[in-house]
Amino acid sequence: MLKNDDAVLPLQSDERIAIIGPNAKIATYCGGGSAFLNAYRAVTPHEGIRARSTAPVDFAQGAYGHQFLPLLGHHLRTRDDQPGFVVRTYNDPPSVAGRKAIDERILRDSNMFFIDYEHPKLEEVWYVKAEGLFTPEDSGQFDFGLCVQGTAELFIDGNLIVSNVHNQRSGSSFLGNGTIEEIGSLTLEEGRSYSITIEWGCSKTSKLRKPGTVDFDKGGLRFGACKRLDPLQAIDEAVELASSVRQVVVFAGLSGEWETEGQDRTNMNLTPHTDALISKVLDANPNTVVVIQSGTPVHLPWIHKAKAVLHAWYGGNETGHGIADVIYGVVNPCGKLPLSWPRSLRDNPSYLNTRSEGGRILYGEDVYVGYRYYDAMRIEPLFPFGHGLSYTSFVLWDLCLSQKADNMLSLSCRLSNTGKLAGAQVVQVYVSPDFEQFVTRPVKELKTFTKQHVERSETVTIEMEIDLVRATSFWEEREGRWCSQAGPYTVMVGTSSAGEFLEERAIVSRTTYWKGM
Repeated sequence: MLKNDDAVLPLQSDERIAIIGPNAKIATYCGGGSAFLNAYRAVTPHEGIRARSTAPVDFAQGAYGHQFLPLLGHHLRTRDDQPGFVVRTYNDPPSVAGRKAIDERILRDSNMFFIDYEHPKLEEVWYVKAEGLFTPEDSGQFDFGLCVQGTAELFIDGNLIVSNVHNQRSGSSFLGNGTIEEIGSLTLEEGRSYSITIEWGCSKTSKLRKPGTVDFDKGGLRFGACKRLDPLQAIDEAVELASSVRQVVVFAGLSGEWETEGQDRTNMNLTPHTDALISKVLDANPNTVVVIQSGTPVHLPWIHKAKAVLHAWYGGNETGHGIADVIYGVVNPCGKLPLSWPRSLRDNPSYLNTRSEGGRILYGEDVYVGYRYYDAMRIEPLFPFGHGLSYTSFVLWDLCLSQKADNMLSLSCRLSNTGKLAGAQVVQVYVSPDFEQFVTRPVKELKTFTKQHVERSETVTIEMEIDLVRATSFWEEREGRWCSQAGPYTVMVGTSSAGEFLEERAIVSRTTYWKGM
């Protein structure tokens, strides 16, 4: 929980709620590339809220958050009414009359990367035909998209809608080996079934050749679709809804399409139109709760308006239920940021070291990564490393240190829960040198931490121990060994890398060089 001004959270489950935003009705549960897994089921935030709410739940899309059109496969059915679509493999192209399929199966995922596809009759050049029925829930103009490593055409009721065969354009699909998404559109009627057919040829049928991250040679096919959305109209509809309901939650963020293997993000922006949506909804209802899902920080230009902000990461297949439990106070949040959240892209420690020069990437930030960089440059991050709020409140006090002859440092402090709910707090211990050292070092460094559950009105004693030599050591390049330099160090105990600390001094009596663990 990043912000909760005026105790906007938790919300009331017996009161009407409005759900808005691009991540509301999709389950953003993992990253892309090798971080992706097919979940046996995945709960969307919208489903999670509906399961917890005993009052009406209203919805407005507000904006889309996809980079490619949403996968169509899960919305198709076969001609005998099974979920998914039929995929047939051929060694002959569609132009061959009466060609015989060598393989047939039913799939639901319409993102097919044929990395490990094998068949004993498969020849060097081969083809796939995918067929399914699509029945839209709304009438309107729909966009259909094809990304390929290979070639493909998409037909609806026998009419060509999208061609990705000639004059192909390079894109990021299929680990950089594929094309951009080619899009065609058609006006569809609610409740009517349309025949979707894709004719695809393997990578050797394409004249497009470019180096990707890894080329598995066989190729890939991705097809998607969604109803076209007018951005201004969609935002206006969301604003109108937000102004009529007391409890509003906006779900936004990124997904495995934006945060994936084999490529870096070039900016910290949210998806197109999302910032405008959030800003205008906050103007209409200042108590709106904003929930962001991403694996890394994003730019939040509207943060000064927002009273309540949650960062939900990618929470696995139960992500929708988990978010709802926090929003309604079924669970008291206690998560902490594992990174510093910069205010802008330029504030990142690696800002000047992200591109390769002459085929090399120089890690010029050295040890000054994360909070170490912000401390050294005296830059205030938007949210510091270790930050995370709770529905209760805590007080740290009474820090005591005890040095032992074997260089072990025992520390204890008291942690009081001064709020109305049971909760958990993460107590963090940093060490800071109080004298000039052999090398330039960070202002302070995290050395240990512990999470402690505390009942309401309870006070507990926190006890931790650190090896003072190892906690004060740095790598001395000239010696090729670790070095713990003699002198005074400040031991700092707090709940994030910034803010107030309990502080006591410890003394390292002699300089020590050492190797290994």
